[in-house]
Amino acid sequence: MPPLAAPFPAARFRRARKSPAIRALMQENEVSVSDLIWPVFLTEGEGVEEPVSSMPGVLRYSVDRVVEAAREAADLGIPAICLFPYTPMEKRTSDCAEAWNPENLTNRAIRAIKAARPDLAVMTDVALDPYNVDGHDGFVVDGVILNDETVEALVKQTLSQAESGADIIGPSDMMDGRIGAMRNALESGGHKDVLILSYAAKYASAFYGPFRDAVGATGALKGDKKTYQMNPGNSDEALRLVTRDIQEGADWVMVKPGLPYLDICTRAKRELAVPTYAYQVSGEYAMIKAAAQNGWIDGERAMAESLLCFKRAGCDGILTYFAPEMARALGN
Repeated sequence: MPPLAAPFPAARFRRARKSPAIRALMQENEVSVSDLIWPVFLTEGEGVEEPVSSMPGVLRYSVDRVVEAAREAADLGIPAICLFPYTPMEKRTSDCAEAWNPENLTNRAIRAIKAARPDLAVMTDVALDPYNVDGHDGFVVDGVILNDETVEALVKQTLSQAESGADIIGPSDMMDGRIGAMRNALESGGHKDVLILSYAAKYASAFYGPFRDAVGATGALKGDKKTYQMNPGNSDEALRLVTRDIQEGADWVMVKPGLPYLDICTRAKRELAVPTYAYQVSGEYAMIKAAAQNGWIDGERAMAESLLCFKRAGCDGILTYFAPEMARALGN
C-alpha cells in the first residue's frame, strides 16, 4: 500500500518544516549518546598520547591514559568503549601467541578500565591481524589463510579477554564457524553473560586504510583479505551471514563499513529483526575530518548527519571515532 497523502494544497509538507519546534515534533529518527560505542587505539608505554596522522583528532593511548579517556567517555554518557591494540613488530609472530597472552596490551587495558569505571562497557576486537607477522586475521600457510586452525586460536583469544573482564567480544575475523566455537567456549568457561557482537557482514573495503595505519598493520599485510571478507557487490550473502551468526550464538551483529553499506543495515534490521550495529570506519571518519579541515564542509553538521543516517537505516548503535565529539555536541 502506498503512503497515504492528500493532494496539494490540502497537503503542504512545508507546514511541518516551518519552525524548529514543529520540525522537532516531526523528526522520525535521532541520535542519542546511548547509541555510541567509541573505538580507541592502545599502545605500549606510560603517559603516551600519540596522534594517528591519517585520522585527525584520534590518538593511540598507553594503558594509563586510556583509563583517563575512558573516564571522560563515561562522564559524557558514552556506554561502551572498544579496544584495538598497536602491537610492536617484535611481538608479532606466525603463531600469534600474543593474542591470548593474559598480559597483552588489550587485556591489561580491560582490567585497568573496569577497575576505574566498572559502569563503562568494554568491547574488544577478536582477530589475529594485530599479532600476525603477515598482517592477516588468520594463520597463513603458503599464502592461504587457514580457517579451522584460526578458529581454535580465536577461541583462546576470546577466553583471555573474557577472563580479563571484557563485557562484549567483537569477532572481526570473518572465519567460518567462529561464533559457535566462541559461544561454546564462553558457556563452558563460565562466561555465560559475555555478549558477542559479531562482525557478521564485514566487507573487503577500501575504507580501512587509516585504521591499518593506527594499528600498525599497513606495512605488515601481505596480499589482501578478499578470501574471507565479503565482496562489496553482495547483499543477499550478508543476510545469510547475519542469520548464521545469530544461529551460532551471536547476541548482536555488525555491518562494516557503515555509510557505503546502509542498505545492508536496513535489510538486516527489517528482514531479520536482529540487534544491528554499524561501524563508521576510519576512512569514513578521515574523509569528513579532511574535508572539514580544508573548509569544504561544516564538520560538525556532517558528523551529526552521517551518524543520523545509521539510525534512519535501522541501526541500534554505531561504532564511531566521533563518539566523544558527538556526545559533547549532544550535551550542548
